[in-house]
Amino acid sequence: MVQLLILAAGIVLLIVLIMRQLSPFLALLVVALLLGIAFKMPLPKLLLAMQNGVGSTLSQLAPIIALGAIFGSILEQSGAIAVIAQRLGKAVGLAHMRWAALLVGFVVGIPLFYNAGFVLLVPLVFSMAALSGQSLVVVAIAMMAALSVTHGLLPPHPSPVALAGIFNANMGKTMLYGFCIALPAAVVAGPLFAASLKQMRVAAPVKAVASAKARALLPKAALSLLTALLPILLIASGLLLSKWFVHTPKVAAVCSFLADPMVALLISVLVSLRVLGTNLGIPLKALMQDASKAIAAVATIMLVIAAGGAFKQVLVDSGVGQIIAEQAQGARVPPLVLGWLVAAGIRLALGSATVAGLTAAGMVLPILQSSGTSPELMVLAVGAGSLFGSHVNDTGFWMFKEYFGLTLKQTLLSWSLMECIVSLMGLGGVLVIDALL
Repeated sequence: MVQLLILAAGIVLLIVLIMRQLSPFLALLVVALLLGIAFKMPLPKLLLAMQNGVGSTLSQLAPIIALGAIFGSILEQSGAIAVIAQRLGKAVGLAHMRWAALLVGFVVGIPLFYNAGFVLLVPLVFSMAALSGQSLVVVAIAMMAALSVTHGLLPPHPSPVALAGIFNANMGKTMLYGFCIALPAAVVAGPLFAASLKQMRVAAPVKAVASAKARALLPKAALSLLTALLPILLIASGLLLSKWFVHTPKVAAVCSFLADPMVALLISVLVSLRVLGTNLGIPLKALMQDASKAIAAVATIMLVIAAGGAFKQVLVDSGVGQIIAEQAQGARVPPLVLGWLVAAGIRLALGSATVAGLTAAGMVLPILQSSGTSPELMVLAVGAGSLFGSHVNDTGFWMFKEYFGLTLKQTLLSWSLMECIVSLMGLGGVLVIDALL
């Protein structure tokens, strides 16, 4: 209990420091150090935890964020993003652009790893908002809600796949139930909730891509869409083919290699340089100048994310997540609700949805085995819980805040509430399906 009180005090201190205009990068590092000391971690272990947190976070995210920023700059400079946005606007009507944003986010989110999908869609959010005249936050929430739902509930994302393995759940049933839950959750947490944020304005959004340039020669809509979707096509086809050629290890290894988000984005960058760059008469030097600006724009974001990784690792290595899980396990509640509560509690403490899901899985597995609860629904209950209440210790929170230039309060009222709605809708969907089975 003492450790939980210390953690709560640390979260409050972090929020206060940031509200007092201290850099989030500095605030996260300072509070991580103070919490580690308060948890009586040996100083060498504390420093190692922070180093490991920074290293593991950046090793996964830095290449993807940088390549995504470059890819976005090429798509925007060539006019491809504007062409796609215009076609979507005509298809759904400018007044309903948030519904187009939901559709794009859902389609992109199924095969694409969350962070890669996020940075890939950022330039499209800016263009769709500008074209429709709608609030940037409205379009962003509608699109990112779909990404969040697919990340927590649908294979082939890491957490649902890992949970299905732990609970020995049928992957086909898990995906079927997941779709039934994910669609209404994305609609409610996305376009419907976003409509309540119409009056929320950002003072100075920090764009991670170059500003769009008026061009006389624009790419065709089909080429623009195909190029923009190339990372998704590479990842999806790579995943499918790796399963198809499972008995041919060398071919499966190549397919898995192409399905890696970093590799897919690198290939997409090289292809876009040609088909949307030099083929349209844009000099390679100009493309690379904008690419450099795009990378510089995301440098601050990567620093904040790195500090968030250090903060998270201190909480993991101090054992706070284990304490939360053990206390929740002793409560007398239905197994599916318990799985959601344990994952939600760890998510609030640690920030990482994947860590929250996997930690909760180990705690509720004995209860699942003795209660006769559907393992597929337990996968989804834990997955939904792992999305709950994203706040200052979650890298997704900071990515949303920094990319779209929101204040801390605005991010809590938009992003954090959206994640809560997704999580609660997920739990509700699980309980409804459980009642019908």
